[in-house]
Amino acid sequence: MTDLKQLEGDLLARIAEAEDEAALERLRVAALGKKGTISDLLKSLGGMTPEERKTQGAVINGLRDKVQQAINARREALAAAALETRLTAERVDVTLPVREGPETRGRIHPISQVIDELTAIFADMGFSVAEGPDIETDYLNFTALNFPEGHPAREMHDTFFMQPDATGARKLLRTHTSPVQIRTMTAQNPPIRVIIPGRTYRHDSDQTHTPMFHQVEGLVIDKKAHIGHMKWVLQEFCKAFFEVDEVKMRFRPSFFPFTEPSAEVDIQCSRKGGEIRFGEGEDWLEILGCGMVHPNVLRNCGLDPDEYQGFAWGLGIDRIAMLKYGMPDLRPFFEADIRWLQHYGFRPLDLPTLAGGLSS
Repeated sequence: MTDLKQLEGDLLARIAEAEDEAALERLRVAALGKKGTISDLLKSLGGMTPEERKTQGAVINGLRDKVQQAINARREALAAAALETRLTAERVDVTLPVREGPETRGRIHPISQVIDELTAIFADMGFSVAEGPDIETDYLNFTALNFPEGHPAREMHDTFFMQPDATGARKLLRTHTSPVQIRTMTAQNPPIRVIIPGRTYRHDSDQTHTPMFHQVEGLVIDKKAHIGHMKWVLQEFCKAFFEVDEVKMRFRPSFFPFTEPSAEVDIQCSRKGGEIRFGEGEDWLEILGCGMVHPNVLRNCGLDPDEYQGFAWGLGIDRIAMLKYGMPDLRPFFEADIRWLQHYGFRPLDLPTLAGGLSS
């Protein structure tokens, strides 16, 4: 007969030393499984006398119960230890600051921000947004806008021309957003009130010029639009965009092929301390060009200049962004430097509104 005391001590010691659930399960099978040590002892009871069976049965069943209890206890201990290890590994230091999510860590490029500001301002005045392709025909970019043959703007040193097609015609990268004015006037009937933000292209590159830049133009066409309306629109725009209560503007005679009369617009400013501030001071800064739409342009769009008239204006989005937000150099706008964007960019959820503030 197996020494039950020695067997009990050996099994309990091995159970106590089991390092994991797998080792413990192997011990259980070896002791209590169908072919286990204790199971074999229970099977041997059938060959004993009734008196031996009575005595040994109680001892063997007691051993089985002790081993089962030891296995259960060790299993609970291993589970508790595993849980403690997991909790330690997954512990979160609640004293650390909350990390910003992508919706707050990201930044909107100043150009996109300014376009949103422009849209909010002019939408409040009843304007809609018109768009057109970056690649244009010579007719829409020049001829329809009353640029005469031989005009300097048509020359290669100013314009990016494509290779001639089968007919000899050359398309080009638009040098201004004005072709969209032609597209709009030929596609819809007056009254027309649109702004046209978009990319434009010219051969130029220095601290304040890049080969690709952004413009916004405005166009109003109806039967009664006049210069007084134009001056009011531009004045209200400047007040809203630069977020000042009053602005002084002066209109200097100028020349543009597509407007007559034409004017350059200066806005009063202060340059004290090397910082430009609008709505104060005694200095002036040229800000945009404007004028009444030339009768030839109206005719090219199928409109009778004796019945319809209107005005248009244009300005550089990059430039007014630099003026408003104090950016000294235009080139970083297009260099994709994340540090620059983190400094000058805007939070995605801070949408510009006239009620809440354009740049708040």
